Amino acid sequence: MSERAFSWEDTVQNDSTFEVLPEGDYDFTIKAFERAYHDGSAKLPPCNKAIMKIEVTDGERTSTLDHNLFLHSKTEGMICAFFNAVGMRKHGQPFKMDFQGSVGKTGRCKVVIRKWTGNNGQTMESNQITRFYEPEEASKPSYTPGSW
Repeated sequence: MSERAFSWEDTVQNDSTFEVLPEGDYDFTIKAFERAYHDGSAKLPPCNKAIMKIEVTDGERTSTLDHNLFLHSKTEGMICAFFNAVGMRKHGQPFKMDFQGSVGKTGRCKVVIRKWTGNNGQTMESNQITRFYEPEEASKPSYTPGSW
């Protein structure tokens, strides 16, 4: 069944299939992005932000994560790491941000489990990307050859 909007009187039946993935390194594909605005917080003043829709997979499980890239000098390193990871920027080189051009690109990232307390007092969990790997880094083996 394809996606559609519901009317107020529609019947619903499909439960959520959301699953928190284990922490680890995952391949990813950029599915979409949205332009948004960050109203400011204790750590970061108001600024534009790109909400990246990133599909991560380990080959067996797949999940789509929202990842905020804040367009501010405090987070410039994460923006550079993102564009490096998808192969649009070379490390250390100036680059004009092109979020629309990143849609469909692939790379590798580190995913962790973020825990917080919900409004109902229950402990909640979700996945969060904490690092984007440069293409050369992502292709390195995670073991030392000859050290079995």
